[in-house]
Amino acid sequence: MSFVSVQHLHKRYANSPVFDDINCEIARGEFVTLLGPSGCGKSTLLRCIAGLTPVDGGRILLDGQDLVPVSPQKRGIGMVFQSYALFPNMTVEQNVAFGLRMQKVAGEASRQRVREALELVELGAFAGRYPHQLSGGQCQRVALARSLVTRPRLLLLDEPLSALDARIRKHLREQIRAIQRELGLTTIFVTHDQEEALTMSDRIFLMNQGRIVQSGDAETLYTAPVDAFAAGFIGNYNLLDADAASRLLQRPVQSRLAIRPEAISLGDGGAPDALIRSHSLLGNVIRYRVLIREVELVVDVLNRSAADLHEDGKRVSLSIDPAALCEVA
Repeated sequence: MSFVSVQHLHKRYANSPVFDDINCEIARGEFVTLLGPSGCGKSTLLRCIAGLTPVDGGRILLDGQDLVPVSPQKRGIGMVFQSYALFPNMTVEQNVAFGLRMQKVAGEASRQRVREALELVELGAFAGRYPHQLSGGQCQRVALARSLVTRPRLLLLDEPLSALDARIRKHLREQIRAIQRELGLTTIFVTHDQEEALTMSDRIFLMNQGRIVQSGDAETLYTAPVDAFAAGFIGNYNLLDADAASRLLQRPVQSRLAIRPEAISLGDGGAPDALIRSHSLLGNVIRYRVLIREVELVVDVLNRSAADLHEDGKRVSLSIDPAALCEVA
């Protein structure tokens, strides 16, 4: 039996549907990410689960209990937002203890749980500081500790890393995932960042226009997109219509084709039938734009050394891994 079960969920604002007939199942201890572009309904779905936004129909079951008629504070759910929402006049310790006050946990029991939560997020030495004395990453860890200290049945994370710089974001997402695994805490994470989703999740629910268009583990979503939207949103697929695909492969192709840029190889051997139009250095990857048979492709090549660089205007041979060709609707 699923730990979280969303059944035929509906939500509208005025006459505009946010989502219709959403269904999904989440296992106990699973880390699931709701991924999709802005406005696809992922944050609204999270808020419906938390009870912060009322639903217009359907059920949300948590460990068999229907949450729809239950008030937010009685659902046993912890939530971390993009904004830290810390009380500026309270210390770190007092901010973390706030949820325990609402649960009427006081005295030494409260202090012990606050200490444990702060150690979990590596902020034990910062208990006496105020939010203005912390960095953005530290404030977000305080917000996480405040949710964990109440020992929620379910943890919801609504784009908690989007306001942080890249280095801190990477460190914090690793820390969140490690804590989630250590506690075995069922977690739903919302993001529009595909890298976060691919690196953190047990499963990903890819959403678009109020629908879950595909679900599965990171490898499945990346290597086997179900349609052109999924291929365009996950990774940097080359999406070709049937005519372009037929010219490229020199055989009839009846549907659109998606080709991963790292599945294409460039070389100096063989027939030099491709033209390097431009290139960009992306750290450990060089991204080329290549023209072949009147079809432009994006090609990603590992940046092994400067000697391997193909200059703009150079003609090279090109080969494609047949296993990487994916027909999409």
